[in-house]
Amino acid sequence: MQTAQIDDVIRLALAEDVPFGDLTAECFVPAETTAEAHLVAREPGVFSGGEVFSRAMSAVDPVVVVDDVAPEGARFEAGQRLATTRGPARAILTAERTALNLVQRMSGIATLTAEYVQAVHGTGARVVDTRKTTPGLRALERHAVRCGGGHNHRFCLSDAVMAKDNHLAVVSAGDHDLAEALRRARARLPHTTHLEVEVDRVDQIPAALDGGADTIMMDNFSLEDLRRGVELIGGRALTEASGGVTLETVGAIAQTGVDLISVGALTHSVRALDLGLDIR
Repeated sequence: MQTAQIDDVIRLALAEDVPFGDLTAECFVPAETTAEAHLVAREPGVFSGGEVFSRAMSAVDPVVVVDDVAPEGARFEAGQRLATTRGPARAILTAERTALNLVQRMSGIATLTAEYVQAVHGTGARVVDTRKTTPGLRALERHAVRCGGGHNHRFCLSDAVMAKDNHLAVVSAGDHDLAEALRRARARLPHTTHLEVEVDRVDQIPAALDGGADTIMMDNFSLEDLRRGVELIGGRALTEASGGVTLETVGAIAQTGVDLISVGALTHSVRALDLGLDIR
């Protein structure tokens, strides 16, 4: 994460939540009142978003100080203190919801990712995220995946070539040979650009290999077909499994020998972790 990315997210979140001031804090809390508040876990998990929490707090008033922040990726138990913030009470109360919303979501992603990583432990497979992220929050959510021990896929459409099923459908409709289409694409690319091809049948794999794919994504394959695909590819490209991966199935998928397992659920349907801000 870059500081500018964090600040852009916080600026938009505060503009949404506090467009014209915090009426409640301004009516009930004297301007000179100071406070100390603790970020406390209500349930166990894996922490992510300490810098985001800190910058959200100080964005309302730079006088606010946040310290004793838990390390990124640290495991914690219910009741554990994860950060302490001190400063003008109005500012802390105004920033509370924005700061919590972000750190709760990020810690939820880190916690779920850690469960997936544990489920494939010892297999050599990497758990990776997808582009199924919350619009505007991708940098934060991908950071949270790393905090949970996972890895990142391409960040955006500008990062790498990924020929997915709809791209292949367009190529097929034009009566183009897949391998030849991939070779032409490769010829137009810089030598440093990664080329990934998604296939949904084993019989598509030879053309993807002939076309020079660096990674072959096997989408919604059965376990048997994944094993066949890994054997057919034989180390000539990275192998990736995708499509409806769950905590219940990821271990068996990893046992097929794939290099990568992409999991959209890490970000698209994760539950925010229960963290609270306790004012002293």
